[in-house]
Amino acid sequence: MAKILPSPLYSAEQEHDACGVGCIAKLTGERSHDVLKRAIDALKALAHRGAIDADAVTGDGAGLLTQLPLELFKAYLTERKKALFREQDLGVGMIFLPRGDEYAQAHAKKIVEAAIKAEGLAWLDWREVPTDSSCLGRKAIETQPLIVQALVARKEDLADDEFERKLFLAQKCIERQVAEAKIEGFYVCSFSSRTIIYKGLLTPIQLRRYFTDLKSPLFTTAFAIFHQRYSTNTFPTWHLAHPFRMMAHNGEINTIRGNRNRMRARENSVSHGVWGDRFADLKPLVQPAMSDSASFDNTLQLITLGGRSPLHAAMMMMPPAWEKDKKFSAETRGFFRYHAGMMEPWDGPAAVVFTDGLTIGAALDRNGLRPARYKIFDDGYFILASEAGLVHDFPGKVVEAGRLGPGRMLALDLVEHKFYHDEEIKARFTTDTKFKQWCTEHLVNIQAAPAAAPAVAPAAPSVVDQLAFGYDHDEIELILTPLAEGLEPTGSMGDDTPMAVLSRRPRLLYPYFKQLFAQVTNPPIDSIREKAVMSLTGYLGGRLSLFEELPKTTGLVEFDSPILFDHEVAALFEVSFLKDRVVRLPALFDASQGPDALEGAVKALAAQAEAAVAKAGAKLLIISDRGATATQAAIPMLLAVGAVNQQLVRAGLRLQADLVAETGEARDVHQIATLLGFGVNAVNPYLALELIAGLAAA
Repeated sequence: MAKILPSPLYSAEQEHDACGVGCIAKLTGERSHDVLKRAIDALKALAHRGAIDADAVTGDGAGLLTQLPLELFKAYLTERKKALFREQDLGVGMIFLPRGDEYAQAHAKKIVEAAIKAEGLAWLDWREVPTDSSCLGRKAIETQPLIVQALVARKEDLADDEFERKLFLAQKCIERQVAEAKIEGFYVCSFSSRTIIYKGLLTPIQLRRYFTDLKSPLFTTAFAIFHQRYSTNTFPTWHLAHPFRMMAHNGEINTIRGNRNRMRARENSVSHGVWGDRFADLKPLVQPAMSDSASFDNTLQLITLGGRSPLHAAMMMMPPAWEKDKKFSAETRGFFRYHAGMMEPWDGPAAVVFTDGLTIGAALDRNGLRPARYKIFDDGYFILASEAGLVHDFPGKVVEAGRLGPGRMLALDLVEHKFYHDEEIKARFTTDTKFKQWCTEHLVNIQAAPAAAPAVAPAAPSVVDQLAFGYDHDEIELILTPLAEGLEPTGSMGDDTPMAVLSRRPRLLYPYFKQLFAQVTNPPIDSIREKAVMSLTGYLGGRLSLFEELPKTTGLVEFDSPILFDHEVAALFEVSFLKDRVVRLPALFDASQGPDALEGAVKALAAQAEAAVAKAGAKLLIISDRGATATQAAIPMLLAVGAVNQQLVRAGLRLQADLVAETGEARDVHQIATLLGFGVNAVNPYLALELIAGLAAA
């Protein structure tokens, strides 16, 4: 027999594992223990996608998200001589308490019970979740929480969605009060009338052995989302194991810092939708000190319980690359364009499986760099996972198989017992012409607007200007000159400049933040795919509310690139709905007053920005260092915009106005990216543009 040689394109050294995620469901909605058992078997087959600690036993984390096992809880309540009038009246909180601290446990339980009663719900009982820790590794045992379930019921004639909101509000109040009481080790895994989560610092093999509930035939469910964790950006802990309250994911959210900052800014929104005067009880909208996926989950849950379908919420958070996809209809493009003014993308690469207990969805972000394959069987079974072939003994025949593509989504409706492909989901939400019409009426593209004369006539760049903003000969020769010649600068290749903190020469602020920005993607993005999936489009003039449909606004300015030319900055003053609402604030200070003058100038600038938005109704602030002289020095622009951004966030005004940095400092990609990362929406690097124009004309 001829020997089969391995492919020359394959190298075992390039094998990389990542989190394993998936879902098994019965499309018929039939509950069974078999669904749970198959999900655990599938999870075991994903064990290689996690890691094992040096003790050879402790895992990174594994877990399941299922429907409430009603039979299990009914049996428990019957033993306790308590009964439900209706099964759907039950709500269950799965809670981690600090083990070994009875005082903290009692205090936390008291907070939970009080919050439940304050929401007008009936308190039923505490149930200590039966566990067997003999299978755990040393580190898992040392950090093991006490796991309990809070059993509650609705008393009033609440709709199902309103009942879920009541439980969510109770959960948020509990979390805030526990944090104020400084009780460590407390975490709410889930609090719902529809779903429950069993998870921990476990391996897939340990999950069923540890949680003995999972062995009970009374534990029945129509679906189970399963996850094996491979922690890359946080240390393994019990509470950071997946699934979270609505989702589990494979990948990472690379835009997480900006996403969290935006959600913090929304905490003082003036539009509250269904939350009404209870919106204040939702703070913080995103829990602090959590993982990227936990923050994603917090936001997904907030938007979904705020009145939107989880599919709609997921499309808002993980939009496809709609900007350059000609296959999308004008109505579909209008839908995503409208929501781009409302919610910034949570970009991966990431594959996400999510549910609200009624609908199960799975989606890939626009990069599409995580695997997700699915099969549908003729008996109603459905499986989707990071790998194919996890479960081999499904009784039915495969009627459909496929995989998710970039920006694509699929869904199972457990109420209507239907499966939806990506085209059907998008047609359900995006074909309404109201979004396209709204964009036509309220969005103005500044690059497409008629050119206007610059509001500030640019002077020819002088050597003094270049010295004031830290330019040197090498930058002009190796970076700016090739740009003026229409070439790509390669002077940064093999940069051996020491880290800013170790440098003997004065440096601008930007190099101190080099390590905050990813230099590569995983896997690497080639230039062709980068052009197809990435976008620099942004908006000026505030943000739309998350909780209102087609909110009223005077309008937003759209731009195709965050780098604005002088004439585009001037055009902002001519936009009809921004008339008298664009304010230019000088970022200068009196250098003759000594080193303490800078701090006072920064605080004064931040106060001016707050007053311009709160009192003058400004929609756009241009932070400018034009006019710097020997006596009137420029405030470092990164310091200036960071201070203004945070001042507006604290004042609850950040989403009412946007920021443009008009600066002579910025001249390379990292510097502009840093300004964008620290709060501005667009940058006018006027001195660099003037130098390039001069070099091109020479």
